[in-house]
Amino acid sequence: MHILLVEDHKDVARPVIMMLEHDRHQVRWASTARAALDLMAEAEPDLLILDIMLPDGENAGLQLAKQLREAGFERPILFLTARDAIEDRIEGLDLGGDDYLTKPFDVQELLARVRALLRRDGSNRSRVFLREPLKVDLKLRRVWWDGQEKQLSEKEFALLEVLVLDSEKVFFSEALADRLFPDAETPLQSLRMYVMRLRDKLGPQVIVTVSGGYRLGLS
Repeated sequence: MHILLVEDHKDVARPVIMMLEHDRHQVRWASTARAALDLMAEAEPDLLILDIMLPDGENAGLQLAKQLREAGFERPILFLTARDAIEDRIEGLDLGGDDYLTKPFDVQELLARVRALLRRDGSNRSRVFLREPLKVDLKLRRVWWDGQEKQLSEKEFALLEVLVLDSEKVFFSEALADRLFPDAETPLQSLRMYVMRLRDKLGPQVIVTVSGGYRLGLS
């Protein structure tokens, strides 16, 4: 699943990102509300983990949550903040938060809350994508092509998942490469390699090359 962490302190963000990735999530990180909006314009996350006090302002996290809900964002929001007063919890939940965890926190508890929120959200949405001859079970992370199950690596599945979750969207190459291969020396080269691998395993028509990027193929 794709998670956006909005946290301005690196010493807090780094271990959270590491544990979420170990739990097989794709994580993007923003240190300001403005940066978070830019990332969300590229791709909507399955879960938003949001600090309240950000460089944009003391209540920037609350304002961001309110803005996103008013704009139609329906995925879970988990507040992760040092603000521990009851009034802050109530305000955060009233403005659209689904959960509220105060700092300092136990990372394992955070992971458990993340899993619970994603399960709850997933129960309201279909987790099986079908566009013949492609079938993808997003929950079980299994893929079939023309009725035969195909074994994909984690990165291959991550690329396919991005395309499937927004199957009509054109993904610009640089943004997609930075999202999937942030630590690679040459993210674009890594992206091209994995596009080739998916085409080899699932058929050349599964990913269409368009001006500036890629989109899911098949009609």
